[in-house]
Amino acid sequence: MTSKKKTQDWWRGGVIYQIYPRSFADSNGDGVGDLAGITEKLPYVASLGVDAIWISPIFKSPMKDFGYDVSDYCDVDPLFGDLAGFDRLVSTAHQLGLKVMIDQVLSHCSDQHAWFKESRQSRDNAKADWFVWADAQADGTPPNNWLSVFGGSAWQWESRRRQYFLHNFLSSQPDLNFHHPDVQAAMLDSIRFWLERGVDGFRFDACNFHFHDRKLRNNPPAEVRDSKTVSADNPYGLQAHKHDKSQPENLAFLQRVRALLDEYGAASVGEVGDDHSLKLMARYTSGSDKLHMAYSFNLLTPDGSAGHIRQQVEELEAQLVKTGKKEGGAGWGCWSIGNHDVARVLTRWGKGETSPALAKVLLAMSASLKGSLCIYQGEELALTEAEIPFELLQDPYGITFWPEFKGRDGCRTPMPWEAKRKHGGFSSAKPWLPVPKDHLSRAVDVQDGDAGSTLNFYRGFLAWRKQQAVLKAGDIAFIKTDEPILAFTRTLGKQTWLCAFNLGSTPVAFKLPKSLRSAKPLAGHGLAGGSIDGERVELAGFGGLYATI
Repeated sequence: MTSKKKTQDWWRGGVIYQIYPRSFADSNGDGVGDLAGITEKLPYVASLGVDAIWISPIFKSPMKDFGYDVSDYCDVDPLFGDLAGFDRLVSTAHQLGLKVMIDQVLSHCSDQHAWFKESRQSRDNAKADWFVWADAQADGTPPNNWLSVFGGSAWQWESRRRQYFLHNFLSSQPDLNFHHPDVQAAMLDSIRFWLERGVDGFRFDACNFHFHDRKLRNNPPAEVRDSKTVSADNPYGLQAHKHDKSQPENLAFLQRVRALLDEYGAASVGEVGDDHSLKLMARYTSGSDKLHMAYSFNLLTPDGSAGHIRQQVEELEAQLVKTGKKEGGAGWGCWSIGNHDVARVLTRWGKGETSPALAKVLLAMSASLKGSLCIYQGEELALTEAEIPFELLQDPYGITFWPEFKGRDGCRTPMPWEAKRKHGGFSSAKPWLPVPKDHLSRAVDVQDGDAGSTLNFYRGFLAWRKQQAVLKAGDIAFIKTDEPILAFTRTLGKQTWLCAFNLGSTPVAFKLPKSLRSAKPLAGHGLAGGSIDGERVELAGFGGLYATI
């Protein structure tokens, strides 16, 4: 059991490696990754130079949404192992100097959870109000116009109660009623359970979905369609989600969560999916009494232009400062350019360009922004989005919106460990999703011995970055440049650095402002293709430069 301790600041500017357990490493030959497989591969993860791992849900679940539908918050699903195996994973990670963060899904659970099984039986049982129930309208239709992220109405009829229940995702994922104090207490107890097992923090899934408008008012139409949280073909983006999520009551609950985390010195990163996510990120992390950090979908979009990245970072920084003045301290952002919910960044932003050089400059760029960073498994191998035929799709989200949106399976395919072994060395059995043939040429064993590989660039760059306080904590200010150049300064105390990146494949150049013309290039980062000639910075295709002022 862990002892209560003061929260450490490792997370501030830290690098978190996301592991999708189904697809990382299979130790028992059933075609699905597991905890023992993760434990076996932790030395590899530690070799990357990251600070922590974030493990997507491993709780008991019917796996309708692959673990994000929890049927027991305090146990491991047998598919992944057991609690003893989890304890071994935590112990091994700590021996390797890695922090362990787990994915906590608080806003909703599975319809197979004992709480919901009881709640759905009648309107007067002990758990009757633990979920969001509402009567039908006079004509039998759902209580309001709220939509599910995964398609259709957010309401599902339950004949035993003759009422509808709310589900913001799948109909098998009923939303818990956080207006009920016993629900809040139960969720805090589930967090404490894992803190007592030694975890160092949590990634809180859909952390702005906890509360709903008690009056169940209709959402108004969106003034501008939300193109960041969902794809363009999803009607969810046509509503302004004013009443179904991001309610003010959530702030008090997050304060209770933070107080509990502080007892154990644990950290948190929240996922914020909202029409105004950057503003919400600032609010949820301000004042040192809510989340430690938060990320949104704002860099998980198809737009990977320098202008878009700059706009998102500048807007977040402005919101952090503005909110911090009101709340007694600015919050902290965490950037992510890839995860288990979106197409792999090399495909999404590469637009057909799959050069490992692009993967290298994207890491350097994202790891140089102000904030912390999440890296999704396989990005260090420059993996591309997999093409999964409809008959092999597993993701219900993709099945619903096929063919315009093909779901999330393309970024969830198994890690390729050994190029010449069956299934890329992921499993001895047929994997739950196929290993793409073009991923084998980028397998870990292929890149491990290649000094110029993406994998070894990640290792070298992250080791170098870990020593640079200015990149982890310095202020950021952007320089006016044309596409596809992204350039900015990072300043900490008297130290100022110039960071410049060419996000395109052809050489470019730009003129330095007068205040930066004393810049002298830095070495040691491993990113090639940048030089300074007087007042002029030249960048090769997918090249970059670091310089001191």
